[in-house]
Amino acid sequence: MSENGPVFNSEWLRADDSPMKDPLAEILPRLEAAPGLPVLIAGPTGAGKSALALSIAEAAGGEIVNADALQVYACWRVLTARPSPEEEARAPHHLYGHQPFEADYSAGMWLREVAALLDDMRARGARPVIVGGTGLYFAALTEGLAEIPPVPEEIRARALARIAAGEVAAMVAELDPASRARIDTKNPMRVQRAWEVLTATGRGIATWQDETPPPLLPAARTLPLVLEPDRGWLNARIDARFDAMMEMGALEEVRALAPRWDPARLAARAIGAPELIAHLRGEITLEAAIAAAKLQSRQYAKRQRTWFRSRMKGWRRIPLP
Repeated sequence: MSENGPVFNSEWLRADDSPMKDPLAEILPRLEAAPGLPVLIAGPTGAGKSALALSIAEAAGGEIVNADALQVYACWRVLTARPSPEEEARAPHHLYGHQPFEADYSAGMWLREVAALLDDMRARGARPVIVGGTGLYFAALTEGLAEIPPVPEEIRARALARIAAGEVAAMVAELDPASRARIDTKNPMRVQRAWEVLTATGRGIATWQDETPPPLLPAARTLPLVLEPDRGWLNARIDARFDAMMEMGALEEVRALAPRWDPARLAARAIGAPELIAHLRGEITLEAAIAAAKLQSRQYAKRQRTWFRSRMKGWRRIPLP
């Protein structure tokens, strides 16, 4: 993808780390002056990222690209708060619900799909509005992603079995020191990936990352926004949203998947799914499942906020409420 056109060379739109009090009022004049300029929207779960992306796409023209690792799965619409069919009809949406439950989707797969989309959008003069809460996807997009060889299925199966058996701490202990220091060792997905890479290649993931190629879309050639909600406000929204999900059919969505449920699958990490499966199996009450899912969601949002503060210091901040 070329870096020479005005779409990717708007230096005056470089992030300055100052907060936006009225996002649309500040954003729209900038986007009107830079047709096609990509917009990146990151933030914790429940903060309202999708609504802001749709508002921008409708007001300034744009096509929305998913950057959420769980909204790619076809089985989850309600439980992951994927845009509704009505919302999808208001602006083009890409990379939502296009993977089956069994798929082992990765940041590398996402990045390759985004590269093809960006080339197509640039050829058509369309504006990408990339939105989601998966920090690794945004890091891959704006900082580059190491070209690590594919992991053999046998090693992937061993890793999944160990994660399912609760051996995360043992897997962390087996990592090389550099990789262990770099990854989030409390995140089973990150531990699994690092263990797979070391086992498959004999080199730690940190070594591969140090050989990362140039990024596909540096943040400086975008309008990068990160939502920063008040913790109490966000926690209340998360709880209310899960109640709304239940009313919209989250339990039925999980029930439909129950016959082929596999806790080792990446898609099984959708917050609320394991808890509702446990309820459907008679292991816990529905009230306990809902309470556990809300707690997991609040804890996940806390980890996201910490990651965004650490890794997105140059992005334009949008304080909420």
